[in-house]
Amino acid sequence: MNFTVSHLLSPRVSTRTIHRGAVGALFFLQGLSFASWASRIPSIQQTLGLSDAELGGVLLALPAGLMLSLPIAGWLTTKIGSRKVATLAVGLYALTLLSLGFAQTTLQLMACLFVFGLVGNMANIAINTQAVGVEALYKRPIMASFHGLWSLAGFAGAMLGAVMIGAGIVPYQHFAAVLFFALAALAVASRYILPEDANTNSDQPIFAKPDKALLILGIIAFCAMICEGAMFDWSGIYFKKVILAEKAMVGAGYTAFMSTMALGRFIADWFATRYGLKRTLQLSGVLIASGLLTAVSFPYLGTAIVGFFLVGFGVSSVVPLVYSAAGKSTVLSPGVALAAVSTIGFLGFLIGPPLIGFVAGATSLRISFVIIAGMGLCVALMAGKVKTAE
Repeated sequence: MNFTVSHLLSPRVSTRTIHRGAVGALFFLQGLSFASWASRIPSIQQTLGLSDAELGGVLLALPAGLMLSLPIAGWLTTKIGSRKVATLAVGLYALTLLSLGFAQTTLQLMACLFVFGLVGNMANIAINTQAVGVEALYKRPIMASFHGLWSLAGFAGAMLGAVMIGAGIVPYQHFAAVLFFALAALAVASRYILPEDANTNSDQPIFAKPDKALLILGIIAFCAMICEGAMFDWSGIYFKKVILAEKAMVGAGYTAFMSTMALGRFIADWFATRYGLKRTLQLSGVLIASGLLTAVSFPYLGTAIVGFFLVGFGVSSVVPLVYSAAGKSTVLSPGVALAAVSTIGFLGFLIGPPLIGFVAGATSLRISFVIIAGMGLCVALMAGKVKTAE
């Protein structure tokens, strides 16, 4: 008897469910690879003897690679299809992760991080293009659930990293285990992702100027990712210096934010289906602003944690829903449209953390968080300009 995986998947499981599972696996693998690297940054810093300032300079290589790949990724995805790009890029992402563990000098680490950022964003554009296609099969929002799997992979990667560190496993051995798992899972998942992309025009230029609708989506992503970047880089510092939390509770704000961001992505699709894209984005902006203002107005441990919970819920749905809307563009193909919106949005992720530092140095950390709350209000206001087919 010729028994294959397809016997397990059919006829009881629908084709669209198979595609959804396969694309979800790619999101998980990318998130796992990134979280695995993030969990071992202190180990690699110690091994190479880098100061905090030196490490900061080294880490800039990753967004440099990411920014370079933004227009290329959209064009390449349109030209050869997201299936080929996603399969190749996710595999290379895990392989580059292993190279980070083998880096022996600062220059080697920077070169590997540059490639890590470059192939990572290629994977990001391609798998989100796949998600747009799967969402079209369902004819309702499901994009946020894919991003929820990325967040779950972040938790899994962080826990795996803690276990590896506790067991004394060096980074390259840790990363080799992740690579083996990623390649094995990719070999299966790549067989069941979408063979063709929706709304594809292979004649799209490498550099495409977004139309007004995409520009609005990009601005919304920009504002949301300023908030997201602020939470990633400054939540612990805020709890330490403003909340004056005990050492064991300094990470409570970040944990609160990450938990509700992951949870929110699994309920955002249902909410968007019931209440519409525009209302969901408006509520998201209000939650971001109210959460940050709560943490600023009542700088105590309990109220700050509640505030960061709200910020996590608010941030959770914005980027997935914006990507979903961008992928439905009638002007550009999904890959190019996603790249255009991602370029604008990611600038916010880069600008947010240093903006907080600049404002905090000139005034105070609480005032800088008020400004970030204003970005949440901008999300709510700009959402009113989003045109939908609802």
